[in-house]
Amino acid sequence: MASSADDDGIDDVQEEEEEQPVEPGEEEDDEVADWGEVAENLQEQTYNIYLTSNGTFRQDNEGNENFNYWWNAHMLDVLIDGYERTGDESYLPKMKSLLEGIEVRNGNKYENVFIAAMEWLGIACLRTYKLTNDQQYKEVADLLWEETKQGWSDVHGGGIAWKTDTPNSKNACSNGPAAIFALYLYEIDQDEEDLEWAKKIYHWLKDTLVDPESGLVWDNIDYHDGEAIINRDWIFTYNVGTYIGAANLLHQATGEGMYLDDAIKSASSVVAPGELTTGGVLKNEGQGDGGLFKGILVRYFTQLALNPDLPDGKRNEFEEFVLFNAETLYHNGLTSAGLAGPNWNDEPSGRVDLSTQLSGVMLMEAKALLE
Repeated sequence: MASSADDDGIDDVQEEEEEQPVEPGEEEDDEVADWGEVAENLQEQTYNIYLTSNGTFRQDNEGNENFNYWWNAHMLDVLIDGYERTGDESYLPKMKSLLEGIEVRNGNKYENVFIAAMEWLGIACLRTYKLTNDQQYKEVADLLWEETKQGWSDVHGGGIAWKTDTPNSKNACSNGPAAIFALYLYEIDQDEEDLEWAKKIYHWLKDTLVDPESGLVWDNIDYHDGEAIINRDWIFTYNVGTYIGAANLLHQATGEGMYLDDAIKSASSVVAPGELTTGGVLKNEGQGDGGLFKGILVRYFTQLALNPDLPDGKRNEFEEFVLFNAETLYHNGLTSAGLAGPNWNDEPSGRVDLSTQLSGVMLMEAKALLE
């Protein structure tokens, strides 16, 4: 599954480093008066540090101009967060420059060999379209949805391929976002075919790559020496987050309680100490592509916390989890320049990848959304 960052695959995921986490109740007493202000400050710092001359965003804070398609798709998602929170129209030209810059940096096209990368840009475009009614975003999303559907095949019983040229590799990272993409389209167009696609993708993912006991998500299924093997060793926040997001959106679209139950099971396993969380804080998954993983989880975990059908006890538990992570990063993990590293308990030194920084911004935007 690993590839170079240049290829926009999921790479550079590091083993969790030994940390000394701040336990709940041990964080500094300073209360944050305005999480929206914190989020806005991080938005401004990120924009100023990582922006390139053509509207896209560079790989790191040390001047590496390498272009990462799917990181920039998430940058668009983050700019949308800021616009949605503030209504400040100064976000709009930033978003448009980024959309058009992605096309230019990607060889004057939006299609990409990494299917998940296209899905993420499509999702961000649909969010923008819903807020602005700018048809350019909808046209890009429609194009990318058609490309995404081409990744489905009967290999391993279904599922969307990881890449356009690896039909035997079916990964959680390309199926959770695909279901979310379909559901965002369904919300806008009310086309039942999109809802059916979402259900088909979701149920393949659940049946193939989700641990039925914990609700945590295994990474992929692929052929090795002619045998289909599921990689159960890689469990990432990214994959659990998109599964939670898809389940939550399916519950909202259909009203069927089983989807909400699925989301709650997985989210409860995220909060529990162990695989993904230590001392109440989401684990360090390194930089590179891994830097984005926690932010993706936080985005869809927070959407679940906002579901009005969520039992009050779970809502309180999930909101407190987001709060504790946000307080931990705010007090312990941000530099004076507003940079966030992969360990939210510790300030970064040196290089901070855009991916890693975006997870920090997503966390603060999520906390502001819960206020």
